[in-house]
Amino acid sequence: MDPSGADWSGSGEVCGGFPSQRALHWCLLKMVKENIVIPEEILSFCCNGFQGSTSPPCSQDPGEREEAAGAMASPSHPRNPTEVQMSQLVLPCHTNHRGELSIGQLLKWIDTTACLSAERHAGCPCVTASMDDIYFEHTISVGQVVNIKAKVNRAFNSSMEVGIQVSYEDLCSGKHYSICKAYATFVAHSSSGNKVTLKPLIPQTEEEKIEHSIAAERRRMRLVHKDTLKDLLTRSRQETELETRDGSVAVPAEKTRVESVELVLPPHANHQGNTFGGQIMAWMENVATIAASRLCHAHPTLRAIEMFHFRGPSQVGDRLVLKAIVNNAFKNSMEVGVCAEAYGQEMSVSRRHINSAFMTFVVLDQEGRPCTLPMLAPEQGDGERRYREASARKKIRLDRKYVVSCKQTEVPLSVPWDQSNKVYLSYNNVSALKMLVANVNWALAREKEKVQMYTLEEDKFLSFRIEMSVRIAASQAFSLLSDLRRRHEWDSHYLSAELVQQVDDDDMIYHVVSQTLSSENKLQDFVILASRRKPCSKGDPYVVAFRSVTLPTHPATASFTRGETICSGFCIWPESEEMSKVAYYNQATPGYLNYVTTNIAGLSSAFCATFEACEKFLLKNKEDDLIVRLQSL
Repeated sequence: MDPSGADWSGSGEVCGGFPSQRALHWCLLKMVKENIVIPEEILSFCCNGFQGSTSPPCSQDPGEREEAAGAMASPSHPRNPTEVQMSQLVLPCHTNHRGELSIGQLLKWIDTTACLSAERHAGCPCVTASMDDIYFEHTISVGQVVNIKAKVNRAFNSSMEVGIQVSYEDLCSGKHYSICKAYATFVAHSSSGNKVTLKPLIPQTEEEKIEHSIAAERRRMRLVHKDTLKDLLTRSRQETELETRDGSVAVPAEKTRVESVELVLPPHANHQGNTFGGQIMAWMENVATIAASRLCHAHPTLRAIEMFHFRGPSQVGDRLVLKAIVNNAFKNSMEVGVCAEAYGQEMSVSRRHINSAFMTFVVLDQEGRPCTLPMLAPEQGDGERRYREASARKKIRLDRKYVVSCKQTEVPLSVPWDQSNKVYLSYNNVSALKMLVANVNWALAREKEKVQMYTLEEDKFLSFRIEMSVRIAASQAFSLLSDLRRRHEWDSHYLSAELVQQVDDDDMIYHVVSQTLSSENKLQDFVILASRRKPCSKGDPYVVAFRSVTLPTHPATASFTRGETICSGFCIWPESEEMSKVAYYNQATPGYLNYVTTNIAGLSSAFCATFEACEKFLLKNKEDDLIVRLQSL
């Protein structure tokens, strides 16, 4: 019993001879109800809690401690200042007739989260400029929680890339499932509507450094996306001719056409008065779903949205006309084309093109398996053009998903190179090297004078990094090392290298013959894609990346043993106007590991000797290279 007459034992909480704070509150309430006079010191203690108290800390129940840690604990590393998280409980008003979250609603949440992240970095209003391909892996049901995390990966001049991760949480089981990963581009605008120059983003963690580095490659891929499609249509027009179909069983494309109008009201607009990009995407998804349903007479599921760009803004009071039609129906999927146009008055004739998108739908049976779809009879003229373009986009989409979305270790070593996937193989080539460079687990294996050799053991691969400082401008070293035809001048393993295809200014394909004998006692040859990149911004290195590809014009022959390289190349950082740090990376394939583990000492000596020869080659030829480059200006 306390001197006041209160019995603390009723609360069941006493800590080190002192009642816990919750026990005090419980007793205080009981004393008030029973009209017991409360001493002033007890009342003061209850109101102020343990702040300033010298009493020993009270232990918590395990459940309470875990909850507090989960709610209040700081992350293990500093949180990205641009990171924004959104969690939404899926309610019936968010779902379709099947009780699944509408993709249109999900797109609105994604766009809102990404926009808030972009504005955190820019410090001013931002608008959605584009969205990369989105592949939806699962559907989400009523009662589950959608978790969205967005953060800026890289800021360029006036635009920035925002990475978005979407997952859902089953509250009953506590399990989390990935829904999709997306990349959006936002542009910052001042209050007057002019573009704003953005401050650079400094990545902190290894993951952020990788995303920051590869963002430049994704930006490059977006810029050439249209040209890739045009090039494929030009080169493969015969391959995408209309199939021979029985018109009596094919659904006329005209029957799938949908047109709808929406009036932009204040709830549809953001804080700048422009229509939410996510709202426009939701309206587009709605009409696209109707068009797909008219083809299959069933309820389709949206599986993918292809990369799209917003052409311009729309404001409150605009009328948005949304049109959709099925462009092509494949065996288990269909592509729906949809566009949005805006006008300001009812009688206005001219319309502003806001956005166009291509969405891929499937129809699933009760077991979740794709159903066979009806054939489509395209309209003459534009309908046939859309039909052919849909076939080309399908090939590009599969190439992009196969080459770009896979981890480097999941992509076959020698992917067939052609015009449709050249951009994505180049992206994969450079991004794989950048990911290898950004790894923080490199271990110093040997140091000889100016040359350092590092190793990295990861999964089934053993990687090497050899680096040194060379008295040469980084641009000159980049020019000399990116030409494989001169590799034999310093690398004794190279016998010859022939340029077999100049893809563009930054990508070349070489046929290389090595002096190294294979187990068959034959010389080895390689078909190598060389991708070179100049720095995108200050602090970026010059990059020269190599990987194996296959070419129909250069198949494997009996004269050589065809070799393969999964990932190798150079990174060159300027240290001053006349000094550069040159680093060579090589990711060894599984078949190389047995040799490495038994010859690590001799191998490191050979690497160091080769790199010393590389330094002599750079110093010897830097003046000649400078003269050649000046003459080409």
